[in-house]
Amino acid sequence: MRPALQAHQILPVQVLPELPEVETTRRGIEPHVLGKPVKNVLVRQPSLRWPVSPELGQVLTGQSFSAIDRRAKYLLFSTSVGRMMVHLGMSGSLRITSMDQAIRKHDHIDVVFEDDTILRYHDPRRFGSVFWLPDQSSHELIDDLGPEPLSGDFSAEYLYELSRKRKVAVKLFIMNSKIVVGVGNIYANEALYSAGIRPDRLASRISLARYEKLVHEIKAVLERSIRSGGTTLRDFVREDGSPGYFKQKLNVYGRRDEPCRQCAKPLREIRQGNRSTVFCPVCQK
Repeated sequence: MRPALQAHQILPVQVLPELPEVETTRRGIEPHVLGKPVKNVLVRQPSLRWPVSPELGQVLTGQSFSAIDRRAKYLLFSTSVGRMMVHLGMSGSLRITSMDQAIRKHDHIDVVFEDDTILRYHDPRRFGSVFWLPDQSSHELIDDLGPEPLSGDFSAEYLYELSRKRKVAVKLFIMNSKIVVGVGNIYANEALYSAGIRPDRLASRISLARYEKLVHEIKAVLERSIRSGGTTLRDFVREDGSPGYFKQKLNVYGRRDEPCRQCAKPLREIRQGNRSTVFCPVCQK
């Protein structure tokens, strides 16, 4: 039986790594582990944000992964008897390594395959999680999530209908994982800038036409970030396992008081939901 989650333990809307980094991780490790029988599982530190499922080693040994999928920022490793669900938390990473690589501090879990390839989970802050889901069961952390932002289910019409009568700023609206998953702080800043929408404008005051532009920009900034991560997939087989995140050019995030790339006026920073929001008061209406 998986441990119950307390109300105060629910993961925040934005954690790091964000969706493009998780998708980059999925693509990076997938060709190295699919179809390979698991020889054994070593859990050096079971105390993550929630305890690692104690049956993990027993159920995975002898199995092989038939698919690696992503739901929001969760990775789902499918076998014939169930799925391993991994969240990287705020500092976690998965990397491909081998038996001759020294174990570092914070290397908490190894999935060792028959050919001695190792899928290693590293997490200094231990804010990640590793659950075992028997058969094809789901989990309360992913049951009520909104649609994937790159899917056909995420559309301007969808956002427009949900936003009516919502007394919430549009930036916080699109960062709500029950509305749409994976639009973290960086990507919300960038998409709203490209769409010309002020982040503090009420979601209910945004027209359908402007939501068309916003949805297009959300998809575009996420796709650009995934492509940027994709150029460094080879790093997943290097010793440090670091994929070199956030190489794309950012227009507003982290650029407070710098000139807007469109009008050259200084960018402004405010706080929304305890997060930094940078925007152009001239170009964003």
